[in-house]
Amino acid sequence: MSMNLKIFDFTQKVNYKTEILAGFTVAMTMIPESLSFAILAGFSPLVGLYGAFIMGLVTSIFGGRPGLISGGAGATVIVLIALMKMHGMEYVFAAIVLAGIFQLLIGLFKFGKFIRLVPQSVMFGFVNGLAIIIFTSQFEQFKTTVNGQSDWLSGTSLYWMIGLVGLTIFLVKFIPKLTKAIPASLAAILIVFILVYAFQIDTKQVKDIASISGGLPMFHIPDIPLTWETLKIIAPFALVMASVGLIEGLLTLNLVDEMTQTKGNSNRECLAQGSANMLNGFFGGMGGCPMIAQTLVNLSAGSRARLSGIIASLTILTIILVGAPVIELVPMAALTGVMIMVALGTFEWASLKTFNKMPKSDIFVMIVVTFITVYLHNLALAVFIGVIIAALVFAWDNAKRIRARKFIDQDGVKHYEIYGPLFFGSVEVFQEKFDLNNDPQHVIIDFKESRVADMSAIDALNKLTERYQKLGKTVTLRHLSNDCKNLLNNAASIIDVNVDEDPLYQVAVE
Repeated sequence: MSMNLKIFDFTQKVNYKTEILAGFTVAMTMIPESLSFAILAGFSPLVGLYGAFIMGLVTSIFGGRPGLISGGAGATVIVLIALMKMHGMEYVFAAIVLAGIFQLLIGLFKFGKFIRLVPQSVMFGFVNGLAIIIFTSQFEQFKTTVNGQSDWLSGTSLYWMIGLVGLTIFLVKFIPKLTKAIPASLAAILIVFILVYAFQIDTKQVKDIASISGGLPMFHIPDIPLTWETLKIIAPFALVMASVGLIEGLLTLNLVDEMTQTKGNSNRECLAQGSANMLNGFFGGMGGCPMIAQTLVNLSAGSRARLSGIIASLTILTIILVGAPVIELVPMAALTGVMIMVALGTFEWASLKTFNKMPKSDIFVMIVVTFITVYLHNLALAVFIGVIIAALVFAWDNAKRIRARKFIDQDGVKHYEIYGPLFFGSVEVFQEKFDLNNDPQHVIIDFKESRVADMSAIDALNKLTERYQKLGKTVTLRHLSNDCKNLLNNAASIIDVNVDEDPLYQVAVE
């Protein structure tokens, strides 16, 4: 299995200034999110930062497309919370390694291409659901913890938080009108940081979430029993984590493809994600996948190459090692404002404008996927259900499209020219097209404009020819594939299959 692993495209002109500044901006937005999800899951804060560093570095270098940012994403971390509570951190690391192996296998066998089966209505629901989650998750920054109890900010603290968030949003919108020399998000963070520091404003800072100071991630093998029982414990969590990561990652890759009018490599992205998660499990990171919010921050800052992701990852590592005292002073209001703007930019507003133009089935699918994503925080389930509903609607629509053109030629032979696919959903309508009792002795059924798609269709043909046989009538089946003929049980002389004009397609066999 060959895989093109060319890391850099040297024919692409890279704007190094833009890439470096975009990388700094991405790092600033990744840190609080990684810390928040790590703490939510009961992990050490450094586990979240190590995950962001390892995921970001590996996927930026080897991933499926430039501009895509990976880190310790909440969608995958949430999957591991139950495992953490039941068995502890070492089992979590083992599950992350196993999830990476699953993702590597999917990439090696090139199953990443099946993301094409996700329809646009599911994409809309996925993106809108994530946008709502990103937006609503910022409400947590308007809370404080006192004596172990979480409560809303009040009084001066609340007013400063609202004011600084509003200022950040204003700067993100206003700065591009003045200059595009520096990413608006990074400039907004710096300005708010300077204002808070200069005027000694008492407001929530990164250090209020957790300390981010530490050393280099160290290699260690998860300390768990290597038994079948252990595998049964971690395998379900690993499989769900791998699925969620790939679904979110490949959908984000498709979204970036649309935004940049370029084409990413889904199988290569699977390989990069798998490798990064395996390293996370062995180096104490919480694992993850591509992050749509940070990816959009990166793209909005002008990045189109891999360099920004590498810079972001190295920036996070540098902050862990030496820069923590400064970064811990960054106001959370600035980061919250940036993430709110990301949420607003992520939401597919066009999906609302086309509500009256979209088929009702697509609107239903979009709403269902959005609802499941927001209220259950289960991206894999949301996409899975959305694809199933879309597939059932597609099958129903195609089931209604089968039709037959009927005529009797000068020799008294009745012809049925079939149009539309013959499959499990259309066999009942297909059988209703025939007037067996009143048909002449010789009947020709022509599938030139149709396709026998599955075993249900073959079974329908068997039953139809049996009924004609019982009436003593001859049936000629034209334009059937060899695959169809081999599967037909009625090999009696009553059935005449035209061999010369048969197509070469194959029937799907369960």
